[in-house]
Amino acid sequence: MAGLTDLYHLSMACGHWRSGRARLPASAELFFRRGPFGGAFALAAGLAQGLRGLLAFRFSAADIAYLRSVLPSTTEEAFFDYLATLDTSEVTVSAVPEGSVVFARVPFLQVKGPLLVVQLLETTLLCLVNYASLVATNASRFRFLAGPNVKLMEMGLRRAQGPDGALSASKYSYIGGFDCTSNVLAGKLYGIPVRGTIAHSFIMSFTALDEVQPRELAPLAGGDPVDLPTLAESWLQQVCELLQTPLEKTNQGELAAFLSYAVTFPCDFQGLLDTYCVRRSGLPNFCAVALALHQLGYQAIGVRLDSGDLAQQSKEIRQVLRACGAHFQVPWFETIPIAVSNDISEQSLERFIQEGNEIDMIGIGTHLVTCPLQPSLGCVYKLVEVNGSPCLKLTEDEEKMTIPGTKTIYRLYDAAGHPFMDLMALEEEPLPQAGQELVIRVLGQLGETCKVVAAAVEPLHRTFLRDGQLCEPLPSLPEVRTHAQVSLSLLNPAHRRLHDPQPYPVAMTEKLHQLLIQLQEASQ
Repeated sequence: MAGLTDLYHLSMACGHWRSGRARLPASAELFFRRGPFGGAFALAAGLAQGLRGLLAFRFSAADIAYLRSVLPSTTEEAFFDYLATLDTSEVTVSAVPEGSVVFARVPFLQVKGPLLVVQLLETTLLCLVNYASLVATNASRFRFLAGPNVKLMEMGLRRAQGPDGALSASKYSYIGGFDCTSNVLAGKLYGIPVRGTIAHSFIMSFTALDEVQPRELAPLAGGDPVDLPTLAESWLQQVCELLQTPLEKTNQGELAAFLSYAVTFPCDFQGLLDTYCVRRSGLPNFCAVALALHQLGYQAIGVRLDSGDLAQQSKEIRQVLRACGAHFQVPWFETIPIAVSNDISEQSLERFIQEGNEIDMIGIGTHLVTCPLQPSLGCVYKLVEVNGSPCLKLTEDEEKMTIPGTKTIYRLYDAAGHPFMDLMALEEEPLPQAGQELVIRVLGQLGETCKVVAAAVEPLHRTFLRDGQLCEPLPSLPEVRTHAQVSLSLLNPAHRRLHDPQPYPVAMTEKLHQLLIQLQEASQ
């Protein structure tokens, strides 16, 4: 893991070592400058993986041999000997718990330790946190749009940027609120529920009912096996009469595919309806097979659409399912889940809401895992203190100016329990108290002070790694997912809006502001 870095970090490390600065105590912070996707918030993710990376940080003999080949030939051999001794035994990491809501300019991870090591960790941590937080945030936006009751399935394996990107997308979209994934390896590695049934290719591979083998299925309660195709054909005639659909318009290959799948998985039968014509073939064939299964004691688990006007079709399908349920006296038929897929984006979900729909489950791939609206979160990692002296990156662009000094971060809550401000204070400052009047300066309006009173105050960071040792067990993925959903639920609706949200204020204490002014004046 130590080799997961940019070459210039090794060049700088050599410079620090050569000048005797390698072991100076230093502090760095990781944050992003702007809320992703035009929103106000992000979800912090990838922290557990980052901590595991730090625990495994060490240059192997093979790493050292390779570095000899890429660093300048004048690099002293003693430097490579020094690299071979490095680990994170003197590093301390504090961060927000994984799955927490975080805001622009607010550090959500802090690293303390020897200067050389702190700087070497930059790229590794950014790599492990940037995409993880981005895709978790993207997933949370889809969850907000879908609402709490619709099931969301991540199905971006074939669209993701390679296997690493695909596995990360499955893992972190689950944190962001998705219910399951199509990715079998992600299910194995992370314990995420895995779902999937059939594709159009399976249905297209059948042409006639005589291809259904085996044909017989025993009733769920036991008894003699029944010829399922014959039973389904009798139901198909009744369904077509009810729906006033010509029997000859139903596709026999599609019916054969449904029957073959139903015989194989009678307790998990789902019909993919749009290989041919939904209304004239897919839906009648599904209903016939589902009713035949019902007669044998089984219950179909759903239907799926992958093309066309998904919202409108879902409403039409629900009407048919209700009609069949009422006519054939099968009550559960009316509530058969309807799943949709087909290049689903945020705009797709917004159209579903506007048009009304009967959709119960949505499969999302490309627009989830590739994050096309914003391909990078843009996290940065900046030194804020070296050898007890605060560091400041001075620039005319206030957004890119760093906030100096090792800090404690607090979240302020209003009486309704919503966070309304994050406050940065110097580490040595006393803890703000609930009900206390605080004099602060808001970023972007540093020229003026204002006063706020919080109903509750929460220190945001916890120490997860101290002197290279974990301070507490890392939470499980379900625990992180639960924390993320709770954290998101606390947001004020004005800050949670996906479009044109109310800006979330981030502030600093007066003492921190005075330090900033002093450093600015000293550098002029």
